[in-house]
Amino acid sequence: MLEDMTTRLPLSPTPRSTVHRSAKRAQADRAALDAVLDTALVCHLAVVVEGAPRVIPTGYARDGDTLYVHGSTGAASLRAGEGVDVCVAVTMLDGIVYARSVFHFSVNYRSAIVHGTAVAVTDDEAKLHALRVLTEHLAPGSWDYTRTPSKKELAQTAVMAIDLTEASVKIRTGGPIDEPDDVLAHTGWAGVLPLRQIWDVPVDADDLPTPIPAPDRIKHRPAPC
Repeated sequence: MLEDMTTRLPLSPTPRSTVHRSAKRAQADRAALDAVLDTALVCHLAVVVEGAPRVIPTGYARDGDTLYVHGSTGAASLRAGEGVDVCVAVTMLDGIVYARSVFHFSVNYRSAIVHGTAVAVTDDEAKLHALRVLTEHLAPGSWDYTRTPSKKELAQTAVMAIDLTEASVKIRTGGPIDEPDDVLAHTGWAGVLPLRQIWDVPVDADDLPTPIPAPDRIKHRPAPC
């Protein structure tokens, strides 16, 4: 993704995007936000529906300083989010931190929280652009080899755009932070059990008329890291 870095706004904390708990883990560099959003594949979209909070796991994609989320036009959560403030959370779990005391058990992670107003993308050309960005994030290289949405399908698809100006990033790395007395007691193992994701072997659709080898872009897709 090509971007003019000289025109991008820096991550500027606001009262609701300022990290208070373990503030030293907050990342001020916008590149850290890009890295989290560009690596993860699922976000959780928080909206208020009929007066009650609702959190929806959904696909998303970043295009410069815009975050796109999409779903069905019949989804109450997307209808409720149009034109109002929403919150989007993205998290990647990198490992379990085993400590010498239960209090200090933790996880290594990379996370981003985005606050903003969800703006409906209604123009067909703009919506197709957003859907291309979404498709290429989820399944790189697929847009040019797959049928694009029909007018009916496009009308049934809702796309929301959220500005990325108001966001926070928090990252934890490293081992346990134990009490000195527990370290000296040396009563058991402490450390990190790393977690990583890999892609498995592609599985053919049941209705393929004849066997077709999966493309290299699928068979050799790099694992998220």
